[in-house]
Amino acid sequence: MKIATWNINGVRARIDTALAWAKEATPDVVCLQEIKTVDEGFPAEAFEALGYNVATHGQKGFNGVAILSKRRPDEIHRRLPGDETDEQSRFIEAVISTDRGAVRIVSLYLPNGNPVGTEKFAYKLAWMRRLTRWTEDRLALEEPLVLAGDFNVIPEPRDAKDPSAWVDDALYQPESRQAWRGLAHLGLTDAVRASSDAPNYTFWDYQAGAYQRDHGIRIDHLMLSPQAADRLVATGVDRHVRGWEKPSDHVPVWAELDL
Repeated sequence: MKIATWNINGVRARIDTALAWAKEATPDVVCLQEIKTVDEGFPAEAFEALGYNVATHGQKGFNGVAILSKRRPDEIHRRLPGDETDEQSRFIEAVISTDRGAVRIVSLYLPNGNPVGTEKFAYKLAWMRRLTRWTEDRLALEEPLVLAGDFNVIPEPRDAKDPSAWVDDALYQPESRQAWRGLAHLGLTDAVRASSDAPNYTFWDYQAGAYQRDHGIRIDHLMLSPQAADRLVATGVDRHVRGWEKPSDHVPVWAELDL
């Protein structure tokens, strides 16, 4: 099973790019972030024509996540538990049967958190604490679990072309990276980093020719439970998509699991 994650940065604005990539890459499951549309506005028919079942958790103009699956999900859950007042659409979970059981997949869009020192940064850290509690509960099920999405965290200095450019950014704050390590230390495996020591950047800003100069960062991740990590076959970052016409500032990241 090939599972991909991609912050599409507006699915309606980039539908042609998304469809072209899906035809080229042929993933079994696609986790999208920043779809930036309500559920009714998501171009489901275009993806259904490629054989995908579509599940969304949308929001007008901002955020929004989706899971596209060649196999029909057995369960869909929307919203990260732990804060009933949180109205931002950042989390959708699917349970998908496979030939060897089932896999639980989450598409998540973790808060950016900028500027540091504001309620936005506090919300980011609180959201990460909720995600950690949720993950701990799910890991107790001892099943294949994939957390896929835009985590908005640069885990290590090697995950940025120029770490010094990010020292004041929420993505690289000690608190953000500590929360990331707390999540990983529950027993999750960073699929791409487990497979490769290459930079594997997943985001290049639109400004100042960042992509052309390869001034990227790695913030889109697939985190695997032990039961999923044991079945990891391959990973990849489709960075060439960033050079396509009208691209997202993120590129697809994928992992292939023997499921």
